[in-house]
Amino acid sequence: MSTSFRNPTHPIDPQFLERWSPRAFADAPVTEDQVLSMLEAARWSPSASNLQPWRFIYALRDTPEFETLLSLLVPFNEGWAKNAGALIFAASVTTFDGERDIPTHSFDTGAASFALALQAHKLGLVAHGMGGLHYDKAPLVLGLPDNVKLEAAFAIGRKGDPDSLPDFLKARETPSTRQPLSAMVFKGRFSGEVTNPTI
Repeated sequence: MSTSFRNPTHPIDPQFLERWSPRAFADAPVTEDQVLSMLEAARWSPSASNLQPWRFIYALRDTPEFETLLSLLVPFNEGWAKNAGALIFAASVTTFDGERDIPTHSFDTGAASFALALQAHKLGLVAHGMGGLHYDKAPLVLGLPDNVKLEAAFAIGRKGDPDSLPDFLKARETPSTRQPLSAMVFKGRFSGEVTNPTI
């Protein structure tokens, strides 16, 4: 897969350009050992005060648990994620004692989730993150306590043939570009405008 059109303006490791989020999955299993390897990478992510507020719930395809997790995706995501080899849901602990909030719980869980995605890439797999979830019913189905917030989900698998997707998704089955660095980085003080990216 060529990433020649993904051109960084400063030198970075190739893994950051090679990693992307396809929706087409091959009919290949994801093993529990592979999932645990991804979650082990997430385990070693940095966190404020070393609180490690991330929590993950996973299921492998062709199991009842997978069907349960799949039902918590919005129909658009469910339509293609059903072909993934595994699903992983990420949640974050908002407080450990009910009194002191953890202001960085989402930030830290995001860092752990990216470690998961990079480890998936290292294993020759892809991890497609999703925010299209049923946030209203998912916490109850997943048994999340009040101090644990559902953040996102990931479809995990081996990259498949784009022709397996509906026509309206085939055109989107390519690595995306990014806004220029100047649109998101400021020296000393925020001085930009918040706009939708046009990429």
